[in-house]
Amino acid sequence: MINAMLAGAIVMGALVAALFFLRFWRHTRDAFFLCFALSFALEALHRLLSVAATADNPDAPMYSLIRLASYGLILVAIWRKNRRAPSGPQR
Repeated sequence: MINAMLAGAIVMGALVAALFFLRFWRHTRDAFFLCFALSFALEALHRLLSVAATADNPDAPMYSLIRLASYGLILVAIWRKNRRAPSGPQR
């Protein structure tokens, strides 16, 4: 019972974070914020599925793949943000 309540709180927090980054993406249209929003949405989906499927093994590959996709989105966003050349004059 308490695990389901804590997982629900984590799902809610992840969705709030996703909406937070989605709001910044709407203002800036920067893909960095969109990747972070999608990553937090995937994290919320992962927690929701792991609680809903209590009979399944929570260490099943499906759950690991969802988390891998979530963390991969964060890594791609950081990599894309840092690979851009500076737009100002070089000194």
